[in-house]
Amino acid sequence: MTEAIHHPLTMDGRDSSILRGDKISGDQYFSREYAQKEWGHMWTRIWHVAGRAAEIPESGDYLVHNFLKESVICVRQDDGSVRAFYNTCLHRGLRLVHETSSTNEFHCPYHGWRYGKDGVLNHAQDPEDFPQGNPCGKLKLNELRCDSWGGFIWYTMDKDAPSLMEYLHPMPEIYKNYPMETGVRVAWYRIELNANWKFVTDNFSESYHTRTAHPQVPPWIDQDVDSARHEMFPAGHGRTVQPMRPSLTDRLPAGVQHPYDFVLREWGIDPESYASYEEKAMQGWLDLKAAKKRLWKERGYVHYEHMNDEELTDSPHTVFFPNVTISFLPDNIIFFRSEPHPDDPEKCYFDLWCMAFPVAGQTEVESIMAGRKPLREVEHCEHRDFDNGKGIPELEGQIVYQDMMLAEASQAGMHSRGYTDAYLTHQETRVRFFHEVLNDYLEGRR
Repeated sequence: MTEAIHHPLTMDGRDSSILRGDKISGDQYFSREYAQKEWGHMWTRIWHVAGRAAEIPESGDYLVHNFLKESVICVRQDDGSVRAFYNTCLHRGLRLVHETSSTNEFHCPYHGWRYGKDGVLNHAQDPEDFPQGNPCGKLKLNELRCDSWGGFIWYTMDKDAPSLMEYLHPMPEIYKNYPMETGVRVAWYRIELNANWKFVTDNFSESYHTRTAHPQVPPWIDQDVDSARHEMFPAGHGRTVQPMRPSLTDRLPAGVQHPYDFVLREWGIDPESYASYEEKAMQGWLDLKAAKKRLWKERGYVHYEHMNDEELTDSPHTVFFPNVTISFLPDNIIFFRSEPHPDDPEKCYFDLWCMAFPVAGQTEVESIMAGRKPLREVEHCEHRDFDNGKGIPELEGQIVYQDMMLAEASQAGMHSRGYTDAYLTHQETRVRFFHEVLNDYLEGRR
């Protein structure tokens, strides 16, 4: 087991004095002009997640990722690599495909042009009728840079953008002990939400809201103000590292069965052996680390092999600038993403992917955000309209459901003359940091 990584690029995520203090104004959440600046100066320059590599295992398998008015195809090649192309026919601009599938050739449904997996035009009707000469073998779909990390396929529209590893730095190094490629996606949702996409990043950049919005969390994740470690990184990424142990402040009523007791018993630890609640929370947390290090192999938790003490029992909740958040838990990875609506800056799409590391003998897993699920890859995404919760009744009571219930009221508040700027705690420093990095993109400083 290796020691926890404290990367030299880490900045104190509670120190607001290192920020400029850029104002977070309401119009940034509803202005069409501001949204257009985001498209022109930020979205076209960052790296986007197209999907999971596991979705396209064979040659000819492809993903379709639609973003605002743009669409991108990521297709598996014969040599196992993945290439990305704009999803538009070079003839008259028609979309070639609309859903993730598999093919040996992309056929334009308008005039019958056909492109190979490598993007090269293989067939055009009446090829000798073009004044420029036969386009077959000459024309090729416009290609984007494509790469992978963590079992995710990424692409960028900017030919001059840094490499994916440079863009994500130092997160791949920090999370090198997690076998992310082995994660099984057991829940897959895309939910239309009546809020600007930035609400999601704001929300996941702090845990100050937890004891109010998520009362079920403190019994198993200690989110007391001084318990978590808050970190920021120059590229705009940030994380909150929280111990997975009971809060010493927010306690369940006497006589209520404590979920932490179940976790301890699962690893052969008697919760009744501790003299006090405080000892059970703090010493039990240390005993849990020791038990996992001792028993992981015989119990089939092979993904523990390279995890350090912190990774075995804690929850690093990480925002990858600007719109991807990943919760790293010992047995789960939870992927969240918000993307702007193509027509309305006051709407967004919220993606929830729950992934579990397989354990020998397990047939079901607790997905944390979407409840109990079979341990198998889900085949299709659930497309829903949140509709004040009515669109996803099966998620009611889950943490993400509670977050989304706050989104529309927050969006409405951005229009109020009574709101002029966020009034933040130290532990919310990362919220303003996110906006300052975004402003750097919009003003051409990045």
